[in-house]
Amino acid sequence: MTFDLSPALISLKVSLISTGIIFILGILSAWWMTNYRGRWQGLLDGILTLPLVLPPTVAGFGILMLIGVRGPIGKFLGIFGVNIIFSWYAAVIASTVVAFPLMYKTTKSAFEQIDTNILNAARTLGVTERKLFWKVAVPLAWPGVLAGTALAFARSMGEFGATLMVAGSIPGKTLTMPIAIYFATAGGDMRVALIWVLIILAISLTVMVSMNHWDKRL
Repeated sequence: MTFDLSPALISLKVSLISTGIIFILGILSAWWMTNYRGRWQGLLDGILTLPLVLPPTVAGFGILMLIGVRGPIGKFLGIFGVNIIFSWYAAVIASTVVAFPLMYKTTKSAFEQIDTNILNAARTLGVTERKLFWKVAVPLAWPGVLAGTALAFARSMGEFGATLMVAGSIPGKTLTMPIAIYFATAGGDMRVALIWVLIILAISLTVMVSMNHWDKRL
């Protein structure tokens, strides 16, 4: 019997795309929140961090209410004949929402540890805020950015609850490795479940070891 590798390919595709989105959104939002001193700072930080403490099924339900056929985004896309639910796009959205707080919190902490004297000195020298961000802040916070990216990727790779709610478990389309483990275990096929567990462990361990290696070289 041929072992179906499609869940691994789907998981890698979903994780890589969602991590790319998280990388950009996480850095930008972390930098903005680091410099924001408005009255809504606590509320905004709480909203951005909320998926970290919510059960994945709650996050999945929230996503479903937004992009489902009856949700505001789902209705808008329906005008153009686009349906995201039960597609790998929905899996990407679920992984992005659930893994985003890890990137955001880690990167924000890295930005907050930068010596403000360095940033102020760059400003007095006429460095624009855009260059200050890309040329000074990001390089100084890079170890934290790298750690956040690795954690977000690993979290995205292991996402189960929200993905199952919005993307389902369609073989060859939305069936990711965590979902394959669940159904293999539920069906009593412990051999297949063990194989997927070992594959996820190997990928996650490789990412963590690579992150530690790169961190030491920085």
